[in-house]
Amino acid sequence: MYSLIDCNNFYASCERVFNPSLRNIPIVVLSNNDGCVIARSNEAKALGIPMGAVAFQYQHLFRRHGVKVFSANFHLYGDMSHRVMNILSTYSPVSEIYSIDECFLSLHGMKVNYHEYGLDMVRKVKKWTGIPVCVGTAPTKALAKVANRIAKKFPDITHGSYAIDSEEKRIKALKWLSVEDVWGVGRQNAKKLFAIGVKKAYDFTLLPESWVLKHMTIVGLRLQRDLKGIPTIEMEEEEKKQSIATTRSFSDDVNTFDELKERLTAYTTAAAEKLRAQNSLCHTMNLFVETNRFKETETYYYKSIQLKLPFATSSTIEMVAFAVMGLKHIYRPHLHYKKAGVILSKFVDADCYQPSLFFNSDPRHKELMKVIDKINATNHNAVR
Repeated sequence: MYSLIDCNNFYASCERVFNPSLRNIPIVVLSNNDGCVIARSNEAKALGIPMGAVAFQYQHLFRRHGVKVFSANFHLYGDMSHRVMNILSTYSPVSEIYSIDECFLSLHGMKVNYHEYGLDMVRKVKKWTGIPVCVGTAPTKALAKVANRIAKKFPDITHGSYAIDSEEKRIKALKWLSVEDVWGVGRQNAKKLFAIGVKKAYDFTLLPESWVLKHMTIVGLRLQRDLKGIPTIEMEEEEKKQSIATTRSFSDDVNTFDELKERLTAYTTAAAEKLRAQNSLCHTMNLFVETNRFKETETYYYKSIQLKLPFATSSTIEMVAFAVMGLKHIYRPHLHYKKAGVILSKFVDADCYQPSLFFNSDPRHKELMKVIDKINATNHNAVR
């Protein structure tokens, strides 16, 4: 499953964070030279102010309706975007920042109530940054876009979170959505589709793949398959990272070694998968555990350990064993742990690594990890 998180009227919302008196007041944000409208609040949209409107042509309307006009402050918007993305990264070890106000999260293998998980994102981002967001969750990125559109269109029903988590919901959503509003269709393709009677997104999914490939290229075919519920549009790859961190704050305190071991095992597994995805091996692991620093009734405890591995590896089996070994050194009983994490560093390219004469990763693990990663890629983390 994927989640698409989209900030609502982002630039206007940023201005409201620092000036709460603007709530329910129509707002427009202008381009750098104050020439055109590049963002509008819902109240401004309701007044009929279009995106890209030339500002001086609407001055009379601005004055008549008390529209607040702001010059774009991209430094502010960038800072607020960074805050939002940092919060969202705690919900999944795999994320893709799609734009300044949009982010995809991969939820593969996570056994959660997707609607409630989205609501938690909505509440936390709003509480910690003041920015309203909507969350759409679905089996593919294109369907997550559709789900997000529904979450935003019907806030009184969805409360900002909607999940397409059944075939019935997928079909209903696509029969509701106009084809020109599908992510990635564009005006020219919409004209082609209208010309053959395709009006809704669902109609598009029924077209022969040969027609889609011929008239909309491989990009259109990937989109069609994504809308059918077949994951085809992958998360965008980033440059190889020099470190990989998987950390999480717990909603409820963790009180036992076994519970903490289970959490760190999951984090290490996720980090190892990311390591293999970029074809790297790691020499160093850092682990940490932490109690709630804001709980005045308990003594705060933070402890970390750096493990310099005897050989470079990306094997989940070996890395989990090292993580458990490290946890035994930093775990203290009778404490209420609030956060834990694993950080991998000192990477080498898996294709260029020279094995040690005395210590080496089990060669059988390499093929095993390939098989597991392949199964998980097609069956959404069926093997852990």
